[in-house]
Amino acid sequence: MSQPRAENGMRLQRSSRDTSTLIPRLTDWLATQLPVDADPSVVLRTGIDSNGMSAETLVLNATWTEAGVAHAADLIARMVPAPGDFPILEHYNLPDQFDAMRIVAEASDVPVPRARFIEPTGAVLGTPFLLMDRVDGLVPPDVMPYTFGDNWLFDASPEQQHRLQHSTIEALAALHAIPDAPTTFAFLDPKQPGSSPLERTLNRAKGWYEFAARDSGSSPLVERILVWLTANLPETGETVLSWGDARIGNCMYRDFTPVAVLDWELATIGPRELDLAWLVFAHRVFQTIANTFGLPGMPDFLRAEDVKATYAECAGVPVGDLTWYTLYAALNYCVVFMRAGGRQVHFGEMARPDDIELVFHHKSLVEELLAEVGA
Repeated sequence: MSQPRAENGMRLQRSSRDTSTLIPRLTDWLATQLPVDADPSVVLRTGIDSNGMSAETLVLNATWTEAGVAHAADLIARMVPAPGDFPILEHYNLPDQFDAMRIVAEASDVPVPRARFIEPTGAVLGTPFLLMDRVDGLVPPDVMPYTFGDNWLFDASPEQQHRLQHSTIEALAALHAIPDAPTTFAFLDPKQPGSSPLERTLNRAKGWYEFAARDSGSSPLVERILVWLTANLPETGETVLSWGDARIGNCMYRDFTPVAVLDWELATIGPRELDLAWLVFAHRVFQTIANTFGLPGMPDFLRAEDVKATYAECAGVPVGDLTWYTLYAALNYCVVFMRAGGRQVHFGEMARPDDIELVFHHKSLVEELLAEVGA
C-alpha cells in the first residue's frame, strides 16, 4: 500500500520506534532460530521510505556461524506497526503473508523473496515481524510518483517501458496459474460473511473502510462506491490466487523485468480481474495526480485494453469486463488515502482536514468512474 504524494524531500514518518533498541532483541531472538553456537550479529542498514505505507520495513545485514562455516545474508524485516502509530490496516496477518510467499515460491516461477523466519506473537519486538532475503533491484517510486518524471522508469525508452509492462503482466498470469487456488490458498479467503470469495473480499474492504472512518470521519464518496459494488456484485467463474495489491510499485525490477513481487497484505482468492483492474487503476491514480499538477505523465502506459490483451495472450484465458473491479480498487485506494492522511495528521506532518475527501488525490478519477456507471 502506498501514499503517493509528498513534497519534494519530505520523509513520510512510519513509526515512532527507536530502532536502536530493536536490534539487540532481534539478535537474541535470531540466535534461537539458528543452530546452537551460531552467534549471530545483526546490523541495521536503513529503513525504506520511498514506497509503501502499511508495514515498517528495515534493511539488515546478518552474520552467523553454522557447522564452522561463516554465513552472511542481507535481510529485510517487515514489522507490523505499533498500535499507537496509526497503522494503515486494521488487521495484519503476518503468518498468512509468510505462507503466501512461501507457497508462491514453491509452486511457481514468480520471483518472491525467500521468507526465512517469522515471529508471529509480538513478544520479541512488540509486534509480529518476518525476515526475508533482500533482493537488489529498482522500484518505480511512489514519492514522488514515477509519472512526475526524473526517474528511471519515466526516462526509459518506450521499448523498455513496454518490457516492464509485459513482464509484469506475465508474472500476474503465472500467479493466477498456480493450480487449485481455493484449496492451496484457502487460508487467504477472508473470514467475512458472503456466499463467494469475492463477496467476502468486498466485505473485508467494507470493514476496513469502517475502521478508517472511526478516526477520519465518513466519506460519502466511499459509501456511494460501496452501494454500487454491493448492488452489482458480479457472478464469478474460476477462482485464482489474487496478489491483492498488484501494482508496479510493489515489484522490484532488473532490466525492466520483475525480480521480486512484494507486499502481500491484501492477498486473497477470487477472479483474475481483481489483479488486472488493480494494476491498471494504480497507474491511473498516479496519472491523474500528474495531470493535476500540469504534468504529462505516462498516458500510454498500462492502458486497460493493452493490459487485457497482453494478459489473454500470456494466460490463454479471456478477460472479463473490469468495471466492477476497477471501482473495487478505487474503494481501497480511498481507504488507503484516509489512513495515510490520518497518519500524517498523527505525526504532525499536516493539519487535520475538515473533509477527509480532501486527501483523496484520485477523487476526480473516482467521480468520473461513478458517473460512467450512473452511481
